[in-house]
Amino acid sequence: MFKPESFSCKSNFRRFGEGFKLKSKREKNGCARLWVGAAVLAALLTGCSSQPGGGDVMATVDGRKIYAADVQKYYENQTSGSQQQPVGEQAVSLRLSILRELIDNEILMRRAEKLGLLATDEEVESQLNEIKSPYTNEQFDARLKEKRITLEDFKRDLRRSLTVNKVLNKEITSKINISDQDIVGYYNAHKSEFNLIEPQYHLAQIFVSTTPNPQVHNLKNDKAQNEAEARKKVETLMNRLESGEDFGTLAMNFSEDQETSGNGGDLGFTPESSLRNTDPATRDSVAKLKPGQFSPVITVINPTTKQLMGFRIVKLIAKEPAGQRELADPRVQQAIRTQLRDRREQLLKEAYYEVLRDKAKVENYYAQKVLDGNGAAL
Repeated sequence: MFKPESFSCKSNFRRFGEGFKLKSKREKNGCARLWVGAAVLAALLTGCSSQPGGGDVMATVDGRKIYAADVQKYYENQTSGSQQQPVGEQAVSLRLSILRELIDNEILMRRAEKLGLLATDEEVESQLNEIKSPYTNEQFDARLKEKRITLEDFKRDLRRSLTVNKVLNKEITSKINISDQDIVGYYNAHKSEFNLIEPQYHLAQIFVSTTPNPQVHNLKNDKAQNEAEARKKVETLMNRLESGEDFGTLAMNFSEDQETSGNGGDLGFTPESSLRNTDPATRDSVAKLKPGQFSPVITVINPTTKQLMGFRIVKLIAKEPAGQRELADPRVQQAIRTQLRDRREQLLKEAYYEVLRDKAKVENYYAQKVLDGNGAAL
């Protein structure tokens, strides 16, 4: 479920023993684009139209109406492409959840008006141009059509998302301070988390599938349709890498791995024991790499069916030896600072939402209708 805070790009923190990953500048930039696939596009659509959308009014916030048509638009956006559509109570629950998010965003929009923090036309156009930059006009229009929204819908929702971010940054994020003593205290209480029991490999990959996956959305929306196209595509990418092009940029634009294409192919840290259990071709290729190097094209075979799945190119970003990571390590300090900041930010945002809800006059007619109907599908 999308939330306004999903627009803020957060670093990822993991225990050293499980893999320690800090997002690169490239990954953060990818998040800042606000369009790294369908999931992020869905996140952009957080905000409801204050214009009459037709149909019943599902809720009001300080007199501002949220229409059934608005909720249905986001409902269809979230469920499009899903093989199994929600029915019955699941469908009602999803609509209630979407409506709650729209109510929260409307509350924040009212707060933004009072604070003078509504996003300007210039801010909207600047962000829109950044989002559109990887696409031709035809590709961008096709994406909008795929999500069943118009350009004006997109710009309105983008304005709301930027406004929500401005409010949360002013009221919450800018006021958070993590002291050096906080970091020392956390490290001393969780020192074992920073002890690597085995070497760790920080890897990234570019993956090309022989079978197109409709759920995969790289920046270029580029997917091979069969084995021949996959071989040609991966060979072309290898040639571009050997010519000096950036691995992460190529991964964001062309990789067909749903989990990693949006962050430059970053796989995070992999323990040596896990690497030993992967397919021999990948294991042997990684073992020969030095940090900064990338592998030849690796053929990926399904271990069960023995069928060809695709091709990958793996990059070794860094290798961490086993042992205790000391507090003096800047990466340890930054990881702890990020972890503590994220936790505190989430806590304060939850409290902030509750306070604003208490102050707002909200009428949730749809929730009341569900209650009156004893949970029956509506």
